Amino acid sequence: MVCMPRPGWGLGFLLALQAPMLAQAPPAPPPVPKVELKENFPNPFFPSTTIPFDLFPEACSGNHQPTVSLKVYNVLVQVIAVPTLTGDAPARVDNLKLRCGEYRAFWDGKLLDGRRDVTPGVYYYQLVVDGQRYTRKMIVQRKVTSEK
Repeated sequence: MVCMPRPGWGLGFLLALQAPMLAQAPPAPPPVPKVELKENFPNPFFPSTTIPFDLFPEACSGNHQPTVSLKVYNVLVQVIAVPTLTGDAPARVDNLKLRCGEYRAFWDGKLLDGRRDVTPGVYYYQLVVDGQRYTRKMIVQRKVTSEK
């Protein structure tokens, strides 16, 4: 006696294997951002630039004040500058406790020693908020001179 498979048996088997895959829950929505590091302006720039960033209310839940640092790095990943917050109480953005809101930091294009201008090229600025890092790129251009 020869045992013959029933018609449709293979299709039923494949559908049974696919069922767990088809029944998966939809992906979870992306988490609500707590911080937004915006593009510096102007970019490219010479001799100075402004770096805006936002701390959203989710970063300050339970009256928490995030610890914030903002540093400028060269392509060798060396810290070359720490921008200063603009506004009523200017302060270097280095381990500051800030409330949620919109902020602007100013960089005068000088190195940490404050005496020398940075050379033209590509640089990176990194915002660290409670250990979370956000990084963007900026370009320093040469001073434009007109010939007459």
